[in-house]
Amino acid sequence: MPIDITAKFDFTLERPTDLLLQFEAASIPEQIVLSSEKKLSDAIHTASVPAQDDIGERIWVRAEGTYAVDYRARVDVKRLSPDLGKLAALDPHDLPGEAVEYLFDSRYCQADRMQSFVEDEFGTLSGGEKIVAMRDWIADHFHYTPGASDATTTALDTFVERRGVCRDYAHVMITFARASTIPARYVSCFAPGVTPQDFHAVAEVFLCDPTTPGGGAWYIVDATGMADPAKTVKIGIGRDAADVSFLTTFGMNQFGDKTIEVTESG
Repeated sequence: MPIDITAKFDFTLERPTDLLLQFEAASIPEQIVLSSEKKLSDAIHTASVPAQDDIGERIWVRAEGTYAVDYRARVDVKRLSPDLGKLAALDPHDLPGEAVEYLFDSRYCQADRMQSFVEDEFGTLSGGEKIVAMRDWIADHFHYTPGASDATTTALDTFVERRGVCRDYAHVMITFARASTIPARYVSCFAPGVTPQDFHAVAEVFLCDPTTPGGGAWYIVDATGMADPAKTVKIGIGRDAADVSFLTTFGMNQFGDKTIEVTESG
């Protein structure tokens, strides 16, 4: 399914400042970048580096003044989307090294403190059936509320407030899964159908791969219900939002305008 993407944003830096950008669709087997073009403002320094787990790229920039990004791409998504509810979980001792770090607490996802709730609410379930129940519980109990959270809001905060945006839904989903010893990570992405359209965030969980005996794979889970995994374009992954922001500045900046458009190619 080809997906057309346009992303534009700009910001102002009062003095020479280092920053990391991560906004491009990742070139990975499950999605093919058919075409892409990016226009970046002139900078003191620019260099691309691999992103976490070699999924996508980050761009190091050192700049001053107004800096703008204009990105366009067409991406063909080839991802398989099996019925999550029918997938089993792997025992912890069978997990590959790539999945192990996504069992642990991170800045925004304090899974240890959610273990009692998760056991009480979902303890009779296992594997993908448990993940589906968690996803549906979040969808039923939370309100999607732009502006309800900020860069300090954790999964525990969102659990108490019962409101937030895609970032917060993903953090709670990740926290629930990790509290059940199912690896889970944060995915920054583009997806048609997101309202309001923006950089989107979903969770991804590691469960058994029915095509590979004894193997596992990552599966997208979106508790907001807005992103179809078969049409979702990954930008990058991380332990939580801190690892995969589209803009991370190591100094002060004044953010300007942002426009994101994601559509299915006709």
